[in-house]
Amino acid sequence: MTPLVEAAGLRYRYEDGTLALDGVDFCLYPGETVALLGANGSGKTTFVLQLNGLLSGEGSVRICGMPISKDTLPEIRRKVGIVFQDSESQLFMPTVLDDVAFGLLSGGMELERAAKLARYALQQVGMQSVSGKAPYHLSAGEKKRVAIAGILAMSPEIVILDEPTTFLDPPGRRALGALLGSLSQAKILVTHDIPFARTICSRAVFFERGKIAGEGTVDELARRFDWND
Repeated sequence: MTPLVEAAGLRYRYEDGTLALDGVDFCLYPGETVALLGANGSGKTTFVLQLNGLLSGEGSVRICGMPISKDTLPEIRRKVGIVFQDSESQLFMPTVLDDVAFGLLSGGMELERAAKLARYALQQVGMQSVSGKAPYHLSAGEKKRVAIAGILAMSPEIVILDEPTTFLDPPGRRALGALLGSLSQAKILVTHDIPFARTICSRAVFFERGKIAGEGTVDELARRFDWND
């Protein structure tokens, strides 16, 4: 099976001299949901930002067989959708429908088709009833679902979620887990939430000081690295 993501020898150093990635090799295959575990500052978020060109360091990244370059970046960003930790950073339009359609309209799609695809994405996440609301009226869980809908509207092949359970109560986490489990896209979750990762992730990798220090199931890595619930 051909990987959707192939990363080899990734290294990244921030301007202050911090070495955030130090030789990361990683593959993601169709249908997988993979958890990225590890302490704050271990390189997880820096790594996923390499996957759609928001950061670029040494090494190589191929997305759906394409190397990341200036020419391929627009197509790669359509294939890799990132849902950030703070959903409000992705919600800034007057209504929910406007927010979900924003990426489509920015890409030049005509209004009627963009609205149709946005409504379908909201239906996928169970939020079609709030399409006319202002995003700031929504709960944290609802905002997360709308942010995910904005990514799904773009028809990505890979969905990346950075700390997706932040600000969610237990019912919200359960609802989000059911939603993510229903999506066909390959998914990468940057998370500290072991119980949540256990419910939906088929595999996990553990980041430590900019390297992948271990791979296995969520439970295997939680035991190995004493990453307790």
